[in-house]
Amino acid sequence: MTMNPTSRRVLYSIVLLWAFTSTAASPPVTLHIRNRVEAVAGSGEWTPIERQVNLAPDKTAIVVCDMWDKHWCAGATRRVAEMAPRMNEVIAAARARGVFIIHCPSDTMKFYADTPQRKLAQAAPLAAPKVPLKNWCHLDKTKESALPIDDSDGGCDDWPQCKTYTAWKQQIPAIAIKDGDAVTDSAEAYYLMEQRGIENVIVMGVHLNMCVLGRPFSIRQMVAQGKKVYLMRDMTDTMYNSRARPYVPHFAGTDLMIAHVEKYWCPTVSSTDFVGKPAFRFSEERRPRVVFLIGEDEYKTWETLPSFAKTELEWRGLDVAIIQEDTANKHNFPKFTEAMEGADLLLVSVRRRALAKAQLDAVRTHLARGKSLIGIRTASHAFAPRNEDTKLGDAWPTFDPDVLGGNYVGHHGNGPRTTISVTPGAEGHPLLRGVDATKLVGNGSLYQVSPLREGATPLLMGTIEGKPAEPVAWMNTYGEKKAIIFYTSLGHPDDFKEASFRRLLLNAILQSVGQAIPPAEQVVEAKR
Repeated sequence: MTMNPTSRRVLYSIVLLWAFTSTAASPPVTLHIRNRVEAVAGSGEWTPIERQVNLAPDKTAIVVCDMWDKHWCAGATRRVAEMAPRMNEVIAAARARGVFIIHCPSDTMKFYADTPQRKLAQAAPLAAPKVPLKNWCHLDKTKESALPIDDSDGGCDDWPQCKTYTAWKQQIPAIAIKDGDAVTDSAEAYYLMEQRGIENVIVMGVHLNMCVLGRPFSIRQMVAQGKKVYLMRDMTDTMYNSRARPYVPHFAGTDLMIAHVEKYWCPTVSSTDFVGKPAFRFSEERRPRVVFLIGEDEYKTWETLPSFAKTELEWRGLDVAIIQEDTANKHNFPKFTEAMEGADLLLVSVRRRALAKAQLDAVRTHLARGKSLIGIRTASHAFAPRNEDTKLGDAWPTFDPDVLGGNYVGHHGNGPRTTISVTPGAEGHPLLRGVDATKLVGNGSLYQVSPLREGATPLLMGTIEGKPAEPVAWMNTYGEKKAIIFYTSLGHPDDFKEASFRRLLLNAILQSVGQAIPPAEQVVEAKR
């Protein structure tokens, strides 16, 4: 049938309207992305920066990296199986919005040989890359630092470690492969993207320190080809053995790798942007909760302890809550009782405060549950108010002998620095690992604490000229459940400048929450 000019114009208008409404029906994908910026080059101080971006769905692809049905490492297999259902939700939501899905279960292409998804990838026409395509993209020393975790042993966190073999045959079935998706394990992924005008690549899968960075379809390769790449940080895992450097729990090792990617390669996103649920967390991922209770007037632990937590605890995966006294009422500690719910360790740096009964009861309850406590410096008289202060709240004047195992009666005068030595017989104690007593001094006045209660184990002794030696660090237990107690009378601001004091405190904290104490030579500070 021949159309007159008017009819053709009407039809053309209808086509344009259809095209416009089709485009309008596919709103952009909004992502909340995070990367890290080094304020001063070479400083090692990285700041997380968050912002929002909008991606066109038809120019966006999701790459699913090596989510195999089985891994040679039993722990890796278990974590993939737990993560896969959420990943499938994310993929389904993205697919429904027009995002192209590329499944990349390496070394399993034979399984998919006759599928339309595999043939779709094979049919993609060759495209000239911006830089040569590689079968594996190794660590790029010109662009990134060494990886923050040591995976040289294969990274299996099980004990005994699993034996390596090719365990996988296909992608885990919990992740559906649908019509319109593609399956590949090679540079075909790049050809597919070029064929479809893909500019944005969201990568998810395992393992971040290995395949997710190195595969020909993944982060390093796609960044090199000029794609805008994003890692979905809660849809990944690492091959990391927590008994290797930097001696942190498995999931803290994954956090360090995520930070590495955010620093050197690309921003990260969360599955929340696609499914509207809180970020995914593995059921095995439990981060010990440490509460710092700070209320004293002399030693500036309101500055030194938060700094210590930031530089030496948080990157290790500890959940740290800093509770400071109320500026209007030094005997009150806002939100302390709430913070103590589920706490594994309470660290006390308090001097002669009369707490509200509920707050002091929270300390008692914590100890009665067999949970750990660390006291530094003035904690020996933390809850022993004097004079009119006794009327302002509850007290525990015998907290020192009852819990810490000490016998604080006062201190020598200010002036002479305290010489520190290891208590005879304590040389091999785990808490002294990495502590060089010959370089450790006490910068504050020496506390008079002798004799310790029966059962307390002195680790370090302090002396000043003409006075008897006094214990300056010791272990104790408390109550029927034998709560682990550590106390040190060190804690002067200048003590925190000494590596051996920071190491001693770190060791005590790690032991208190059930984490391994690193070898003596291990560097304990990691700037994030």
